[in-house]
Amino acid sequence: MKGNWNRIVKIDLSSGKSEDLSFPEDLWRSHIGGSGLGARIYNDLAGGLPEPLSPETPLLFLAGPLVGTSLPGSSRFSVCARSPLTGIWGEGTCGGNFGPALKMAGIDGLAIVGEAPALCYLLVEDGRVSIRPAADLEGRDCYETGDLLSERHAKARVACIGPAGEKLVKFANINNDKGDVIGRTGMGAVMGSKRLKAVVAKGSRKIEVADSGAFAELRSFLLGRIKESVPADSLRSMGTDSNMDLGMMIGDIPLRNWSLGENFELAASLGGPTMTERFLVRSQACLYCPIACKRVMRVAEGPYAMEEGPGPEYETCCAFGTGILNADAAALLKANELANRLGMDTISLGGVLAFAMDCFERGLIDEKEAAGLKLSFGNVEGVFTAMKLIARREGLGDLLAEGSRAAAKRIGRGAEELAVHVKGLELPFHDPHGFHGMGLAYMMSTRGACHLQHLVHPIEQGIVAFEGVGLAEDYEGRTSEGKAAMVKIAEDLGVPCNAMLLCEFVGWAFRPQDFASCLRVVTGFDFDLEEYLAAGARIWLRKRSLACLMGAGSDDDVLPPKIMRPYAEGIAAGSVPDQDLMRREYYALRGLAADGRPSREALEKAGGLEDMALRLHG
Repeated sequence: MKGNWNRIVKIDLSSGKSEDLSFPEDLWRSHIGGSGLGARIYNDLAGGLPEPLSPETPLLFLAGPLVGTSLPGSSRFSVCARSPLTGIWGEGTCGGNFGPALKMAGIDGLAIVGEAPALCYLLVEDGRVSIRPAADLEGRDCYETGDLLSERHAKARVACIGPAGEKLVKFANINNDKGDVIGRTGMGAVMGSKRLKAVVAKGSRKIEVADSGAFAELRSFLLGRIKESVPADSLRSMGTDSNMDLGMMIGDIPLRNWSLGENFELAASLGGPTMTERFLVRSQACLYCPIACKRVMRVAEGPYAMEEGPGPEYETCCAFGTGILNADAAALLKANELANRLGMDTISLGGVLAFAMDCFERGLIDEKEAAGLKLSFGNVEGVFTAMKLIARREGLGDLLAEGSRAAAKRIGRGAEELAVHVKGLELPFHDPHGFHGMGLAYMMSTRGACHLQHLVHPIEQGIVAFEGVGLAEDYEGRTSEGKAAMVKIAEDLGVPCNAMLLCEFVGWAFRPQDFASCLRVVTGFDFDLEEYLAAGARIWLRKRSLACLMGAGSDDDVLPPKIMRPYAEGIAAGSVPDQDLMRREYYALRGLAADGRPSREALEKAGGLEDMALRLHG
């Protein structure tokens, strides 16, 4: 087996002891790596399913077989644990430079347990893992922490938490390279609970591939496809925010906490062309990426002046823009920087802020409870104040730091109707009113509402056309017919991307068989498309089983009330997903019982899931 070291270092922060974990080749083949293997490791290490912020909860930093190989899009890494925000299986991935540095240091990942007696960080260098004191980093933001540790360890790569992670904000993120984050499901809070400020990685070991000739040929072929790809060119020109203007036309952009169906003027003020013209300094790429969708931006003057730094992604432009009715693009950039520094997921944070504004304007939160803070839609100054309160867990911020589901439950009086989440994870900013398949993908995601563990977005919106896997030539967004089969295929294609750690945007230029080819030339396993898709289904079932063991069930596979209310305006006016139809058809395709659990038959048929069958069914 190539592409992996077959070495996961388990380290106990309580005792300081470490040991190496290795796994048989058939497990690497069946679960690939990244969060796929991570779900299996978690099950092995956390049989009792400890609470998310318990010292016994394993926290997994994982690379995949492609990482560090120079294939386009192979710079990502995963972080997995039980989520403090949702209570079920949690994970996130991101690009940048940390993932390859971890892999080149001679390990495939870390399994971190225990709780350090004092704030610390881990140094991974030349195959060795050591615990270092971090008292001098307490309270520092992510930018400061990353810069200090990178300088201290000679340009090492750093994944760290900010003040929000230290304060156990339930949607705290993990930051690397300032603008690349493990954002979703609160993995930064798990780090904080272990008193782990950062993981620092440095290495120069070469990753061997199984067939260097075939590897070079495939790499050249894929680079050619990416160069000719229209979506890749759009991302290169305007970043992920290129979706804003078109998204408003096709019913994909949520407004005012998912209450309005159209506002073209607002979209134009925050879209890719406007952001590029007003603030772009240069483009930036993750390691090994020919697209360079990252934006380096600067606000030259005014109340929101900002030195050049990472610009906002599309999701953040909705989170701090359309979702809260803020049309000031400069303020949006400043809010993005503050969220990155404090270490909070902009999707969940934006959802929580929109929820709080909705509650405030309806009288469910008054000015006294908000300590004089006016949380009305469009009040940008209130946003900055609220963000700092959340990160410090002060006043109303302490409540909002729990996430919209928990906050709504405590507020009561109808607030739960205003919280937009699935299984406790706030919705990403692609609107199921306009695209019903995305709604089903949110319902059935193993980590709560998610837009990245599948390829529903590009398939349903016609951005890509993957042939030979049973997909239709095109899909009408505002219908629920046929969406269950489409979502399953999109998941089976996308889930292994998170296991081998391939960037989805690069994958938009691929043919389905190219995903399997990447694994074949790197690992030496004779992967074909059929086995690739089977691995996607197997990994999905494993994660779903873990989520069910942690308390999720059919009652949680639902869309929030806001999504089930039709808009009065816009192209998606009057459209709501038929969630009962889609869920019923999806359950049948996946082999889920009425309670939402995978059946014994489905687990046994998938292969490699005997441990899950035993835990779920005895």
